[in-house]
Amino acid sequence: MTKIQNITVALIYDFDGTLSPGNMQEYDFIPSVGKSNAEFWEQSNRTAQEQDADPILTYMYLMIHHARARGLSLRREAFRDAGSHIALFAGVQEWFGRMNAYAAERGITVHHYINSSGLREMIEGTPIASEFRRIYACSFLYDVDGIAVWPALAVNYTNKTQFIFKINKGIESVYDSEGVNRYIPHEERAVRFRHMIYFGDGTTDIPCMRLVKEQGGHSIAVYKPSCAEDRAKSEQLVRDGRVSYVCPADYSADAEIDVLVRTIIDKIAADRRLEELESK
Repeated sequence: MTKIQNITVALIYDFDGTLSPGNMQEYDFIPSVGKSNAEFWEQSNRTAQEQDADPILTYMYLMIHHARARGLSLRREAFRDAGSHIALFAGVQEWFGRMNAYAAERGITVHHYINSSGLREMIEGTPIASEFRRIYACSFLYDVDGIAVWPALAVNYTNKTQFIFKINKGIESVYDSEGVNRYIPHEERAVRFRHMIYFGDGTTDIPCMRLVKEQGGHSIAVYKPSCAEDRAKSEQLVRDGRVSYVCPADYSADAEIDVLVRTIIDKIAADRRLEELESK
């Protein structure tokens, strides 16, 4: 097989409902503050509505509030420890190495990214944290004693799109707003939009999935396997023209999403070979 050079493909994932079956706070943090999942989210949503506030900032505030009330640690290490209890969908841990190897055989480098409204510190505690080139997610500011005191970054459904442009231009810093707004010719950008694959499951992912799709990339809506309701919601996204494909969230070898992504990688490689032939 003739190898082609200098292609970077970005696989960009939401986290909750995409790589993990539930909200990350529900596995360890919410039980530790003496709340049921329903109680915590009901309070969070009610507070956001009453205060006309951003729901993401509200849940982050409640995490600090409830942890302080229970005398629990608010250090980064405590959040990472909570993240170590997060469950993952079938095949997730083996997925990254398999995709990397498959792409490398075709002369393609794969970079994996998280783009999530969940908590970065918790994701850093999962066994797959090292697989990601960058984790774009909510995070806290810490005082001189290493205690979380304030949100450093809140990622909601609209500002998620900024990270697509950062990946596109190779600007990895959250702080760097100047670089992401600098003009860079499309052919010189770090990752072209058509070389992006976005994985998401819910309404917070729709702007990103649609952006990637409309710019020539590929967006995949995933759903809990064997959940007819989730599948119906994902299929509606296809009918609405917001995503390209729908797959169950099973990342095992030869599962539906595995075959689909390998096929997309093959297409990217074939498109590049055609470009090279056209240029001769």
